[in-house]
Amino acid sequence: MSEIVVFDSSVLIDQIRTNRHLDRMLDLAGVVRNSAVVLAELWRGATSSVDRQILQALERSHPILTHTEKNWLESGRILAKIYADKGYEPRKLRDLHFDVLIALTVRSYGAQLITSNRADFELIREYREFQLEVW
Repeated sequence: MSEIVVFDSSVLIDQIRTNRHLDRMLDLAGVVRNSAVVLAELWRGATSSVDRQILQALERSHPILTHTEKNWLESGRILAKIYADKGYEPRKLRDLHFDVLIALTVRSYGAQLITSNRADFELIREYREFQLEVW
């Protein structure tokens, strides 16, 4: 079976704006899936009709992986541990919440996450292992 690959919003936004990841994306051996959380993040920032068209195409082109109740509950426990260990402000924890959900969803499906957000996802890996590639 092929490896499942999920792109984080950081890579997708960069690709849409600059097209800099196209060659790497085309060279991937795995099957691409979308994360429901990533798509929600992208929709939140979609301000033009072109943005919305791109997102609709993304939704149609690859099946969407969704998080579970277990992922939601585990995300809260991980964020509580990060708070206890690092003392991050509530705003930083809110910013991390979607990334934790993305990581846990990817982990649940045995998929690999590709991101350019090294710092946040490597922090999350300190608390829960998942497959990660940073571009």
